[in-house]
Amino acid sequence: MSANAGFRPELVCPAGTPAGLRAAVDAGADAVYCGYVGPTNARNFPGLNFTREEMAEAIQYAHARGAKVLVTINSFPAAGRFEEWRKAVDDAVAAGADALILCDIGVLEYAAGEHPGQRLHLSVQAGASSPEAIRWHVREFGIKRVVLPRILTVAEIRRVQEQVPCEIEAFVFGNIGMMAEGRCALSNYATGCSTNMDGVCSPADQVSYEKDEAGNLNSRLGGFTIDRYGPDERAGYPTICKGRYDTPVGRCKYVFEEPRSLNLVPLLPDLVAAGVTALKIEGRQRSKAYVRAVVSAFRQALDALAAGGTPDIAALSALAEGQRTTTGAFGSKAWR
Repeated sequence: MSANAGFRPELVCPAGTPAGLRAAVDAGADAVYCGYVGPTNARNFPGLNFTREEMAEAIQYAHARGAKVLVTINSFPAAGRFEEWRKAVDDAVAAGADALILCDIGVLEYAAGEHPGQRLHLSVQAGASSPEAIRWHVREFGIKRVVLPRILTVAEIRRVQEQVPCEIEAFVFGNIGMMAEGRCALSNYATGCSTNMDGVCSPADQVSYEKDEAGNLNSRLGGFTIDRYGPDERAGYPTICKGRYDTPVGRCKYVFEEPRSLNLVPLLPDLVAAGVTALKIEGRQRSKAYVRAVVSAFRQALDALAAGGTPDIAALSALAEGQRTTTGAFGSKAWR
């Protein structure tokens, strides 16, 4: 496959709630991805996600405004729980979803067999980064698009795209963790919950904040201290990969990754030239105000690029985690 001259990539945006979906659609999203309440999707947080009725209404709202809805069923069912995932597939198809985003091969087999006319996308949770893995999923399940892990350079994405018979979707903004997608063994160890099967990293009921005698705020996850913030520091949500820890040299610092956001606005022309079909914004756990601001900024950036102009980077940098951004592995493997 090759990129066409003048091709305009699809802007795929997050929605953790019905209000977030409406905000994304109204701000210019070409497609919105969202999931049902419960463990069938990888953002299983209290207060997030859609009931069956809300999903049906959201799909109608998006379709009436020319936007697509991609339903995420992108976690892995444990033994004896497959019925929940099967029902999610059936309900999403019945509601009129434009595509299902799946990762488990059992769920993929069910969806492809029971709903042969339904468009299927391969979730980043599947971790398919090689042409061989992607071609296998296309051959076995009829996958139409693959969401690539955030570990490939633009040059590597181009080589993958040249060797696969399906569309490519790449993340361009939002959280960038250092773990393999959905496979954080450290988070599982700390909380006893699987990011793959329970659909949540750092579950809310395992999070606590405690002040010490010096006025510092300690953030804890599953009984482990993840970070300590001074009186003038803004506390973040505790995740294993973005915590600060004591090191052998006696210094508390970020060991795995510093809080910052992926921002590929500078690389948008390269991604389009590499044949990327869809550009994905991360952030289903974010507020509708954040979604509206990020989607609006990316809509303007893509429109400027299509018109031969230069995208505005400053507007997005202000919305980044810690007000700092990175191009991650997309620009160079030496980004850390």
